[in-house]
Amino acid sequence: MELTITDGIVRGVRGSDAPMTELAIRARTIANFLPLLCARAGVKVVHNADRNYTGIRFETKAVGPVVLEMPTGEEPYRLVQEFIDPDKLGRTEVELRRFPQIYKPHGIALITAEFLRASGFLK
Repeated sequence: MELTITDGIVRGVRGSDAPMTELAIRARTIANFLPLLCARAGVKVVHNADRNYTGIRFETKAVGPVVLEMPTGEEPYRLVQEFIDPDKLGRTEVELRRFPQIYKPHGIALITAEFLRASGFLK
């Protein structure tokens, strides 16, 4: 399943209504290679116009949503923990890790899954 977020409104997107941008295709490709452990965490491809990213969202039970943001240009992949409400410092997200673009989609999927598992985000 895919979600779009625009002006704070979350909508489910299926089939031909899904965006066909380069970032969306890359996110779908990586999501298809994720192991079963990640699929159980409620993985969704998210197109967030409010925060200007396309990524893969993991609904973890330990800390809430974690998003693998697709890179634009030469930027690396970012794994970010999102907060529902800002924390005491006013942050709405915390960057957990970065991955360079040198890896193929299968490698990004495995690195992400292993990091989340080893850090205790997925059980």
